Amino acid sequence: MRRIQLLLAVLLLALTPAAVAQDASFIVSDIRVEGLQRISAGSVFAAMPLAVGDLVNAQAIRAASRSLFATGNFDDIRIGRDGNVLVIIVVERPSISEINIRGNKAIETEALLEGLSGAGLAVGQVFQRSTLEGMQLELQRQYVQQGRYDANIETEVLPEPRNRVNVSIDVDEGTVATIEHINIVGNEVYSDEELTDLFELKTGGLLSFISSNNKYSREKLTGDLESLSSYYLDRGYLEFTIDSTQVSVSPDKRSVYITANVTEGEKFTVSGVELSGDLVLPESDLKRYILVSEEQTFSQQLVTSTEEFLTRRLGNEGYNFANVTGIPEVNDDDNTVALKFFIDPGKRTYVRRITFEGNQKTADEVLRREMRQMEAAPASASAIEQSRIRLERLGYFSKATVDTPEVPGYDDLIDVDFSVEEQSSGSIGASLGFAQDAGLIFGLNLQQDNFLGTGKRIGLGFNSSRYQDVYNLSYTNPYYTEDGVSRGFSVFYRSTDLSEINVASYTTDTMGASLNFGYPIKETQRLGFSFGVSNTDITAGRFAVQEIIASPRLIPGVDTFYESTRLPDGTFAAPEVPRPLEQLPQGALTMPSEPGFLDRNGSEFLNWTTSISWNQSTLNRGILATRGASQSLVFEVAVPGSDTEFYKLVYQGERFFPITNEWIFRLRTKIGYGDGYGDTTNLPFFEHFFSGGFGSVRGFESNTLGPRSTPADLYTISQPVTEIDENGEPIEVGGSDGRLVGYVLNPETGKLEFDTVRSRSDPFGGNALFEGGVELLFPLPFLKDRSKLRSAFFVDVGNVFNTKCSSNQVNCFDIDADELRYSVGVGVTWITGFGPMSFSLAKPLNESDQDEREVFQFTLGRSF
Repeated sequence: MRRIQLLLAVLLLALTPAAVAQDASFIVSDIRVEGLQRISAGSVFAAMPLAVGDLVNAQAIRAASRSLFATGNFDDIRIGRDGNVLVIIVVERPSISEINIRGNKAIETEALLEGLSGAGLAVGQVFQRSTLEGMQLELQRQYVQQGRYDANIETEVLPEPRNRVNVSIDVDEGTVATIEHINIVGNEVYSDEELTDLFELKTGGLLSFISSNNKYSREKLTGDLESLSSYYLDRGYLEFTIDSTQVSVSPDKRSVYITANVTEGEKFTVSGVELSGDLVLPESDLKRYILVSEEQTFSQQLVTSTEEFLTRRLGNEGYNFANVTGIPEVNDDDNTVALKFFIDPGKRTYVRRITFEGNQKTADEVLRREMRQMEAAPASASAIEQSRIRLERLGYFSKATVDTPEVPGYDDLIDVDFSVEEQSSGSIGASLGFAQDAGLIFGLNLQQDNFLGTGKRIGLGFNSSRYQDVYNLSYTNPYYTEDGVSRGFSVFYRSTDLSEINVASYTTDTMGASLNFGYPIKETQRLGFSFGVSNTDITAGRFAVQEIIASPRLIPGVDTFYESTRLPDGTFAAPEVPRPLEQLPQGALTMPSEPGFLDRNGSEFLNWTTSISWNQSTLNRGILATRGASQSLVFEVAVPGSDTEFYKLVYQGERFFPITNEWIFRLRTKIGYGDGYGDTTNLPFFEHFFSGGFGSVRGFESNTLGPRSTPADLYTISQPVTEIDENGEPIEVGGSDGRLVGYVLNPETGKLEFDTVRSRSDPFGGNALFEGGVELLFPLPFLKDRSKLRSAFFVDVGNVFNTKCSSNQVNCFDIDADELRYSVGVGVTWITGFGPMSFSLAKPLNESDQDEREVFQFTLGRSF
């Protein structure tokens, strides 16, 4: 029935043109559409310029036909008349159900599909064969540009039910043609070897299979020709030209021959330099940015740089659309050129509005207070860029970008649109991690540098590890005042067992509080002031070293001794009943000549401290920076009247030196010195500097470099015994050094022992520190976003020294460059959602017998 209706409609349309011609117009009483399958009738009516009740003639029908064809949805359209009913019969174009691409490697499938979609070929779109053929030719051209002259593209369109098609694209990429010869014709000043060394394209070598520099590419050749032109122009050859370039391909399409014909011209020198146009700024100010001088060999690079510097200077004053052009006036008679820099400042530009995008968590106010460009003020390029850098330095964002679109309808207004990408700036809730120096780390805490998006730093929680338990509460408002004065406080309790992290055996229980202020003194500099109080209770461990408590001394826990008698054969008689230590004779222990710190100062210290700090930072990011520099100087002193009186001075700095956009040198250093004053003769041992491990000298165990403690002499003693001489008379025996012969019960082992028990020699730190390092930051392959990951080859150097070593201290030395330790290796740091992960492989270069090496080191799951 459907086919009969269509046939009748076609027969009717065959007679319609004559009818329309005879009856020039009619009023449409209805519109009927035939042949639709996928497309709705409403879409047809929407594209039609005719409606029921309109007066229709031949011209209107032609316009309606053109409108329907313009939609691209139909292969054929017929319009006729059945009485006063307008009849439209259409043949729909098929839709694309699937696109399959096979054989491509040099160009990714995603890129090809994106290109096809941009041209209108995508799943669900109407299929147009002309578009497919055009894309086929364009794809073939792209492969030719890559030097794949034998590439071949085949397409196949397979019909499917319900008026759909399946598009298959088979790609034979072929092989990249290799360069057999590069020839430069017309050069006389510079040799072929000098000029071809400038080219990225090469004729091949031993490493060409890795670098692929002998594979032809049109883009690379264009860049090489620009390098050749710049080489001559920067050396005074102002009239240098590349007359022609020929690229010949061998019959088998495997080899390429490149020839460049050049004209060198004469070498020119600068005869004079001047400014012209509307200067708007004092000429003396602008001349400071001119890099070209009289009698200098002409250099196009210096001319271009001068144009950029002048444009940037004008942009800083609000002339963001300034145009500076270096115009050379050539004198061929004496081969000189007079340079005139013409300045067209345009209108001074003002900022209409500053907007932010991407800060889903951080409040606009936090970003806006970092702005150095104000709304309604002249648009300064330097202020806008400084604002962008300050956003990245916050540490809340992995990157920040800025766009300055013109306001439509105005030639003197722009908007400043910042776009940021937020990243983790702390941790909230429970955390579990592991660090090689601290062991298992468990925490219940709130630690946020950007609390609830306000920019305030808050820390609250409990953290526990192998060597330390910490309860803390801290708060910092970086904008306590509108001009950037910060204020904060902290309260903490810390219990630490230093013997667990390679430090001499003692424990500390410390509680304290501090009040902190920061003052901006320049755009990149701040002064900080801190006032604090702390109470530290130190408990010396069983094996506490002599620098902490003097020895010889009794083994802790021993409260009895035995009296014994040496027999004539040198053996001892069985010990008698144990006796209490109170019955030891006076002088049984001989004190050393040098008392320990706790012997001199007690074991509990109430200290009032104050510190002043100076910080300067031009880093481009707050975390994993890649540009700029930073340095800080901190002076801390325990005020007179504290239980210990001391001071510490610490300098820390780093600087980045970009080689390319992704290969960067980083230099870092840390120098510290401290000492006691007043009644405190030495820097307290619990304030010592330590060296070794992450952030210090990798390849050595954490905190193990430098001076070591003097092991304690722990005597097991008894009362002096008697011995029978050859005449049968009793005599007393025993050393004059206080070490008495006899036995005593060791409560830990249950054995009878005599002589001394030596504790191990532990790292003790010192009062002087020097550390430094050189890193070559390099990009890891296959990673698109490198803002959260850093990889580097490194050389670390450093050690800790003591200018006041005790008399028997092990491995203790004054400041001495020969005692610096070196290591080399590679490290990776990755910023994850819960904190940084860092790994390093390092090899110490000059370790001593006392140093403890550690080739592989890592931390995992620490918050920042």
